[in-house]
Amino acid sequence: MSSLQHGMTPKMKPIPPRRSTVACALEIGTSKVVCLIARLKPRGPQDVLRRRSHAIEVLGIGHVQARGMKSGTVVDIREAEEALRLAVDAAERMAGVHVESVVVSVTAGRMASELYAATVHLQGPSAAEGDIARVLAAGGRHSVREGRAVLHSLPIGYAIDDARGIRDPRGMLGRRLGVDMHVVTADVAAARNLMLVVERCHLDVEAMVAAPYVSGLAVLADDEADLGAAVVDMGAGTTTLAVFEAGRFVHADGFALGGSHVTMDVARGLTTTVADAERMKTLWGAAIAGASDERDMISVPAVGDDDHDPPRIIPRAGLVRIIRPRVEEILEMVRDRVAASPFAADPRGRVILTGGASQLTGLSELAARILGRQVRIGRPLGIGGLPEAVKGSAFAAAAGLLVYPQVAYLEHCEPRRTRQLMTGTDGYFARVGRWLRESF
Repeated sequence: MSSLQHGMTPKMKPIPPRRSTVACALEIGTSKVVCLIARLKPRGPQDVLRRRSHAIEVLGIGHVQARGMKSGTVVDIREAEEALRLAVDAAERMAGVHVESVVVSVTAGRMASELYAATVHLQGPSAAEGDIARVLAAGGRHSVREGRAVLHSLPIGYAIDDARGIRDPRGMLGRRLGVDMHVVTADVAAARNLMLVVERCHLDVEAMVAAPYVSGLAVLADDEADLGAAVVDMGAGTTTLAVFEAGRFVHADGFALGGSHVTMDVARGLTTTVADAERMKTLWGAAIAGASDERDMISVPAVGDDDHDPPRIIPRAGLVRIIRPRVEEILEMVRDRVAASPFAADPRGRVILTGGASQLTGLSELAARILGRQVRIGRPLGIGGLPEAVKGSAFAAAAGLLVYPQVAYLEHCEPRRTRQLMTGTDGYFARVGRWLRESF
C-alpha cells in the first residue's frame, strides 16, 4: 500500500488497443461482493458505444452476500476477507483461470470532487505525449491533500497558450500546455482498509475506481454522456453520484444512505426481522402507492422462533407508507447534491438511476417528481456472457469495472513494475509462494 501513503491510489496501465486481455472486476459493497472475470477483445469502430475499444465477454461470476461491511466501509476485516475469497474463488472456478490482480470499486469515504489547473512549458515546438504526461503528473501532485486519497485525476480540457477548451493537444503548436483536472478523492482510511482486505487475499489492486463513475461507463449511451447526464448509484449502504458532460466525468459526490436504511425502517415499522423486511420490500414494496394497495393484503411474519404465532395481515399500502418517506429523503438529498454540481446548469439533463436500491417499483416516477428531470433506470450495456440474474441495475458498478480498463489511458499512470491484469497458473503459484513467505 505504498502508493496510498503518498495519497494516491493505484493507477492501472492502459490496455493495448489491439490486444486481447483478461480482466477481473471486484465490487465490495454493503450487501454483496461481486467478482467478474472477462475477456476483453479488440473490436473495430462501431456506431454504438463508440468509446469502447474492446468487446467484453464475461467468463466467470462470483456473487456472495457481503459480510464485515457497513456503508461501503470495512468494519470487520476477517469477515470481509472471507466473503471476498468466496466470491473470487467462485469466479475463478467458473472461468478456469487464477486471478492475480483486480480492479476495485469504492463507494465510501465521503467521496468528493475538486478542480485543479496545471501548466508546463513544452519541450518542443508542439505538444507531444511526454508533455501531456508531465502536465497530468503536475496536476495529480497538486491534488494530494492530507487525509484524502486520490481516486481519479482526469483531464476535462487542455489549453495551448491562451487557447482553451482543447480536447486533444497532441501535435498542436505553442509554448505552454495547460490542463484543467477533475480530481476525485475519498478518505484515505476507507481506501486503505479496502485495499488491505484485497491484499490479505493475496491479490494485487490494479486500480481503485469511484463506483458512480464506472456505473456511468456501464449504463450510459454515448449520446447521453455527450449531452450531459447524472448517474445516481443507489446501493444498500450508500448513494453516490457521477455527472458527465461532453462525454467527460466532471463531478462526483455521495452520502451514506441507501436501500438497507429502507429495509431497517420496514423491520422497525412492522416489528419483523431484517431478513423478512428485505423480502417484503423486494416482493411487495413500492415508492408510490397503487390503486389496489388498500385491498392487496400481505403477511408479516412474527419475530421469534415460535411457529405457533400467526402472521399479521396488513394492506400493502401500509408497507408503502413506511417505505416512501425514506425514499423521498434519499431523493431529496440527491436533488441537493445535483443542485450543487455542474449539472445544475443544465435543467434538461437526464438522470439515470442504477444500483440495487433503484429496482424499487415506482422509483423512477417519484424521482422524476422530486428531481424535476427525466429519469430512467440504467442497466449494463454491451456486456456479453451475463446471465439474466446479473443483467440488472444492481450489477452496473461491477460491469463498469470491466469497461474501465478501456478508458484508463485518460488518467496519468506513474511508471512501475510491469504487471498483467491476469495470469494463468503462474498467478496461482505466485500467490502460494507469497503465502509461504508470509506464514513461515
